[in-house]
Amino acid sequence: MPLHLKPLDMAAELEGYESVLIVSCPICPPVSLATDTGSPLIEFFKNGIKTGAYEDHLRDMREALEQRGVRTGVFTSYLPCTAMCLWTAGQRKRLLKRANGYQAAVVMGCESARYTVEETLKETDCAVLLAMQLVGITNAKLKFKLPLTVELGDLSRIDANEQREEGPAPAASR
Repeated sequence: MPLHLKPLDMAAELEGYESVLIVSCPICPPVSLATDTGSPLIEFFKNGIKTGAYEDHLRDMREALEQRGVRTGVFTSYLPCTAMCLWTAGQRKRLLKRANGYQAAVVMGCESARYTVEETLKETDCAVLLAMQLVGITNAKLKFKLPLTVELGDLSRIDANEQREEGPAPAASR
């Protein structure tokens, strides 16, 4: 039951920062972008275990910032727990170490992910900014296809107002 998150335009909020670390939850954001674009969750021979649509979004964010002279980095942690809202003390310690030298941490995740990053970095001067908005909950069946591709089928989404949507996202929300 991943949360369905919509990326926000962060250009104005990131004005003035010279360095930005994108802190990424590897669960809900990739599922959200895969379902919004109708693309596979995993295409192992193309992207490894990463989601192509989400990686494209991260690349576009970084390129836009770097064109303005902003130094960027990306941090995520898969083990022992992938969901950012459940990171262990060790995962949080790795984030604290990685964020050293960055002026801002942009959170690709939900409010709970933002809270994890904010609590982890509270003793630093690193600003924490949420780059996604909760729009609902996604329910889907994993479909495995050859060669080593995972798609999300039988998609159903409950929006933040508890309205159920069947099938692909409406064109207006893509």
